Amino acid sequence: MNPILKLLDRADLLTLGFGTTAAMWAVGYVCRIPPVFVPSAVLLVLLLVCLLAGGYLAGRYTPLGWRGGLYTGLISSTLNLLILGSLLTGDAPNRIVPSALLWIPGSYLVSGLAAAAGAALAGPPTQSAAPPWTALYARTAAVATFFLIFIGGLVTSHKAGLAVVDWPNSFGYNMFLYPLSRMTGGIYYEHAHRLFGSLVGLTTVVLALHLWRTDARRWVKWLGLVCVLLVVTQGILGGLRVTGTFTLSASPEDTAPNIQLAILHGVLGQIFFAMMIAMAVFTSPSWIAAHTPKPVPSAAADRVLTALLSGALIIQLVLGAILRHIAHGLLIHISVAAIVAALAIIAGVRAWGLYPNEPVLPRLGLALLKAISLQLVLGLCALAATGITRIPDQPPHAADVIFTTTHQVTGALLLALTVALMLWVWRLLAPQPVTQSQTSPHEAHVR
Repeated sequence: MNPILKLLDRADLLTLGFGTTAAMWAVGYVCRIPPVFVPSAVLLVLLLVCLLAGGYLAGRYTPLGWRGGLYTGLISSTLNLLILGSLLTGDAPNRIVPSALLWIPGSYLVSGLAAAAGAALAGPPTQSAAPPWTALYARTAAVATFFLIFIGGLVTSHKAGLAVVDWPNSFGYNMFLYPLSRMTGGIYYEHAHRLFGSLVGLTTVVLALHLWRTDARRWVKWLGLVCVLLVVTQGILGGLRVTGTFTLSASPEDTAPNIQLAILHGVLGQIFFAMMIAMAVFTSPSWIAAHTPKPVPSAAADRVLTALLSGALIIQLVLGAILRHIAHGLLIHISVAAIVAALAIIAGVRAWGLYPNEPVLPRLGLALLKAISLQLVLGLCALAATGITRIPDQPPHAADVIFTTTHQVTGALLLALTVALMLWVWRLLAPQPVTQSQTSPHEAHVR
């Protein structure tokens, strides 16, 4: 069998390889944020820790032992080629320096050995049942997407969406060869967003290919392809937001930044995250094991309620994106927030209290209640920060960046939790006409 096809069938190696890479990129991103900027030696140690951890998990939970760690490191080093080019470009655009002949094989060698060492430290593989690797890979893709939304939020908060004036190039460089030394200020936020987006896109493509080869459910296969279509569309929208048209030019005469596409890009990103959460739900063992929904009188109401909440949240995300990008619509955003909060509290309380025999529903209900509470607090803090600290035509204050970004990210989490709750309600509960013998939805379900 072709090695590539064989790898696509190995959800364990895909999960560990892509997961290790996403962790390394997340650590590297945070450590290189301009206000933080951790010394290179410390960053290198942290990246090696990520490789050791990935290798340890491979050695512990796969039957491959140290070879699992080696494969994890090699997959990670291959994915890291997306960013390694930024260290190997000379002064001239797209010209690789001679040291690349050492850097690339050196990266493979160090990554493979570090992950293999982590696997060796893990000892013999565990004898327990194998983890649900496909579900874990889908969750890895969802977590990576969530971090990408966080990065995108920082781009908007720092008003860095146009810091790089061209696309798909970056100041004339191939996107993957733009020098790391030039990634400063707003350029860092915008260009890092592009690079992490490429990792999320590749992760999504591989997930779809894996599902197409291994999942027996035809609708899941096609849904994976829909996710690929969404992530490709999202990437194109992000680029056209900068240029306004398909062009390699960086000249102002040939480009026209589009604020409407910026709003659409922000909203679609959060919808895509909800889709990835849905994929994680659909591939979970609990979803696959569930068969016939239980007849419950309250099911019809909860189906409608979660669907209404999902729709209201999408409307609120649109309003929030408009407010973020063009600073209009604050009053209506606050008004819809009150409706969303009421629906979320009702849905969360019902899921938490009405279905004690369905563990997943109370957990999601409680998570939804916590998320909406946090979101309301963050919304008030963001309103105060933008009103008090924001100065026109000046860089945003730290409080402004922190609260507006976390508010945006929590909004994405709210939508994802709601979608997950809606899917589980439809999966586990079926409407049932209320009879005289059923005194309450809770009592009927218990009986």
